[in-house]
Amino acid sequence: MHLLGISGSLRKASLNRKLIHEAGRIANADPFIEGDLNFPLYSGDLEKDEGIPAQVQLLADQIAAADAVVISTPEYNKGISGVLKNALDWVSRTEDNVWADKPVAIMSATAGRAGGERAQFDLRLKMVPFRTRLLQGPEVLVGNASDHFDEDGRLVTESYLKFLDQLMSALKDEMKRA
Repeated sequence: MHLLGISGSLRKASLNRKLIHEAGRIANADPFIEGDLNFPLYSGDLEKDEGIPAQVQLLADQIAAADAVVISTPEYNKGISGVLKNALDWVSRTEDNVWADKPVAIMSATAGRAGGERAQFDLRLKMVPFRTRLLQGPEVLVGNASDHFDEDGRLVTESYLKFLDQLMSALKDEMKRA
C-alpha cells in the first residue's frame, strides 16, 4: 500500500503529523510518504507569472502516485487550517484532477474535547469538487490529543487505536474496489 499522509499543520511536533504517521504504521504502508504543505499562499498573479510552484507540483504528483491518502486536520476557528485550504487550492490548479477517484480517509487531532468534528465536516465539503472516494467513517476524532500520544509520538489510547485501525481497514477495502 503506497500511502500519502497529509497533515494540515506545519509544526514539526504536530499532533496531526503524529496521527498520519500512526495511520501509516497501522496500515503497514510501504511506502508511507508525508506530503509537505509549506508553500506560498495561492495567488492568481503568482500562478500567471511563475506557474505552479515546484513544491505544489510535487504534492500533486505524490497524490497521483499514491494508492490512497490520509489527511489529518487541526481545527482552527471551527474549520480546517489555512495551510490545508491553501494546499487544496493550489493542487486544484495543477494540470489534472489528481484526486479523482482516489480513496481518501480523514481524521483529526485537536487540543479541544470535540476532536475536530467541525474541521472534518469543513474538509468533507472542501473535498467535494475533487470527486474522491472519501470514506464516511469510522470517524477518528482525537480530542485533548496531547493526552493520547506518548513521548515517542505513538498513539496510546486503545479506543482511538481501535477507530484508527478500523479506518485503515476501510481504506484498504476501498482501495481494492478500484
